[in-house]
Amino acid sequence: MDSEKVLMKGNEAIAEAAIRAGCGAYFGYPITPQNEITSYMAKNMLDSGRVFIQAESEVAAINMVFGASSAGARAMTSSSSPGISLKQEGMSYAAGADIPLVLVNVVRGGPGLGSIAPSQADYFQSTRGGGHGDYYCIVLAPKSVQECADFTYEAFDLADTYRVPVIVQADGMIGQMMEGVSLPPKKETADLPKRDWSVGNMGCRENCRESRRRESRHITSIHLVPEELEAVTRARYERYDTIRAGETRYEYSGPGSAGRVISGGSADGPAAEAADADITLAAYGTSARVCLGAKQLAEQAGIRAALFRPITLWPFPYKALGSIAAKGKPILTVEMSLGQLVEDVRLSLLEAPEGSPRAAVHLLGHSGGVIPTEEEVFAEIRRIVGR
Repeated sequence: MDSEKVLMKGNEAIAEAAIRAGCGAYFGYPITPQNEITSYMAKNMLDSGRVFIQAESEVAAINMVFGASSAGARAMTSSSSPGISLKQEGMSYAAGADIPLVLVNVVRGGPGLGSIAPSQADYFQSTRGGGHGDYYCIVLAPKSVQECADFTYEAFDLADTYRVPVIVQADGMIGQMMEGVSLPPKKETADLPKRDWSVGNMGCRENCRESRRRESRHITSIHLVPEELEAVTRARYERYDTIRAGETRYEYSGPGSAGRVISGGSADGPAAEAADADITLAAYGTSARVCLGAKQLAEQAGIRAALFRPITLWPFPYKALGSIAAKGKPILTVEMSLGQLVEDVRLSLLEAPEGSPRAAVHLLGHSGGVIPTEEEVFAEIRRIVGR
């Protein structure tokens, strides 16, 4: 990381981190509240000899990403909620063809045109695939401008490692806020992984004439024989199991302690500290920032509160949250939607050992762009624990 911090919007940090990660092609279409990404890429991609195209539509943009990635480029698109909906067919095609790409969703209020205010109501869309068919995308949810940069930078590596689409999902507040950020180092072409599966010769500098004599490659998501389609889908699901085991991430802040990020599918991390908590808050993005303040208010009132923040919305850290639920203390889900994250919180209870106490799960949800306040969350904490 560069030692000096620069003041940037979350959207700008996403764009700059993508460039530094070696993004060779960006295709987008304007929509609030993510327009700073497209604007930043328009200004800086061409100056560095890379491809920028403002497509004629969101549908065109995602298919351009498919083509550029197939040809060997690290490619990215970004949009916000209704624009992401239009990209879902292309996302399904990319998943079905094992195409790595990065998609950024700066979430606004919905459904429909909704509002341009921050929201988290695209949770189901991103964590359940979004398009048709059996597939998942890795979903990273930043809570700060620093994480906008860090997660975008890493998203390209995750996409290449597992050959899957990766979504960086930030609510509109995270995209628009300004904070100091340490930017990651710039990757050179030699630092990028070889895409031996691609149809193109991206990055070819020597012996290109010889490399063009290699056997032809065909990238497609169509398999007309049902048994063949099932076989490739099952093989992809084995890769998803590898992702679950190695890339599941969350942050846990126990009573009276600062948060620590935990990686992997283990349930061991928060189990011991969870026994000391009167209540656990479950939240991500802006809602997690609000909950951190509410946690401090609770502790000042003598209530031992913990905060569980999923960093990967998919794969979701079910085992870790299940180990907390096994202590039998209530869990309060706080989200800027009317009950989407809470569904995965409830599913986490199935990971609790048989015979353990069953934690009660509560929901504090807002929709349409309304952001919960620390005082509101604290009042709900007091109501639940009876203080």
